[in-house]
Amino acid sequence: MKPEETIDFQIKFAWQYISRFYNDIAAKYNTTWASGNVLLNIDLQNGTPATALGPKMGMEATSLSRILKNLEAKGLITREPHPTDRRVVIIKLTPEGLEKREEARQAVKAFNTHIMSKLTPDQLTAFFQVIQTIVREIESQNIKIYAQKVKL
Repeated sequence: MKPEETIDFQIKFAWQYISRFYNDIAAKYNTTWASGNVLLNIDLQNGTPATALGPKMGMEATSLSRILKNLEAKGLITREPHPTDRRVVIIKLTPEGLEKREEARQAVKAFNTHIMSKLTPDQLTAFFQVIQTIVREIESQNIKIYAQKVKL
């Protein structure tokens, strides 16, 4: 099987293009896609615990910490203590952060609208089903069990 005939190759290849696309847009706003993604994952009303952001985005704590420091230095977020749990820090958007978040949201919306316009409803449904199957199989450990059976 050639690499380009594998599912993981196609997903990684597409993600590299998507990531490059979003980073090119973010660069026009003097930021990165990772920073925009963090802004998109902060709850608008209540903020989000810092410890919940990394797992939500699949980001390592050290990378997230660096991005949060940068966003705070730019005045896009604040860190506030949790009202009942002093161990937890809540990340909230500033008014400027809300503006940047909206710019990021519009970029994501435009990308998705464009790509979805190129697919039929059946293609889109099949795409989501395939992605959900991949995630389910990895989460359920079925992939590891299969790999052990074939001695990978």
